[in-house]
Amino acid sequence: VQLQASGGGLVQAGGSLRLSCAAKGSIFSINIMGWYRQAPGKQRELVASMTTYGNTNYADSAKGRFTISRDNAKNTVYLQMNSLKPEDTAVYYCNRNQRRYSGDPYYTDYWGQGTQVTVSS
Repeated sequence: VQLQASGGGLVQAGGSLRLSCAAKGSIFSINIMGWYRQAPGKQRELVASMTTYGNTNYADSAKGRFTISRDNAKNTVYLQMNSLKPEDTAVYYCNRNQRRYSGDPYYTDYWGQGTQVTVSS
């Protein structure tokens, strides 16, 4: 599975950005797609995730400001980020969790290359 993320950039505090991530390759319909971020000197953390069926999970820091969505037909997940703050500055990584092959009893994490989001004050 290959994940191609796009949409990062530089924005002023209070601004908005939309990240996109398209999955290609050995795709299985039952999966979770989401976004993680890693700031310098910090551990990677979950921002938001969404299952195939639309169930979502948000970090407390993202609630009310970020919205995750997905297009299952396009195997693409989006992250709309509004009211951005300088503390949102990080490399954002797309993640997909799915079986490696049909009948696989385990789910595996796949990662995109990361896209930089910088929020200036």
